[in-house]
Amino acid sequence: MTLIVDGYNLLHASGVFGATRGPRGFEQSRNALLDLLVDLLGDKAGDTIVVFDAAHAPDGLPARLSHGGIRVWFAREYPDADSLIEELVEDDSAPTHLLVVSSDRRLQAAARRRRAKAVSCEEWLADAKASRQARGRPSPDAKPPEPGPEGADYWKRYFGL
Repeated sequence: MTLIVDGYNLLHASGVFGATRGPRGFEQSRNALLDLLVDLLGDKAGDTIVVFDAAHAPDGLPARLSHGGIRVWFAREYPDADSLIEELVEDDSAPTHLLVVSSDRRLQAAARRRRAKAVSCEEWLADAKASRQARGRPSPDAKPPEPGPEGADYWKRYFGL
């Protein structure tokens, strides 16, 4: 299943933001979100496209790049990311194999018209974190346990040892 993510919509829902303001802050926030996605998705990262608005992006920002296997697209030639996501859904030859992650009703409706699945950012994040924990990996925002003999097992799982 291909996952198409409304980047800034998920960024807002996740609460992952960079420490600085301005263009550099946006870059830090995008990278923090992409790192979180790579962690949550694991080997499914390669089946993911994250789309960010970029109509007024600074010069030098590429139209496409890869981050940990995730395809990252900037909607440079579109009025907004929603327009590019709608086009991706419309042009897909097997839309029933798509999952659109956005809390935007316009995108959810566009996905459903093509019989693709659509889910809100908040719901997707909760499911992804729960799935990660079910695989024996702690949630990226989980508080580590108090020090003790069982703490070593936690950190071994956390670092994949």
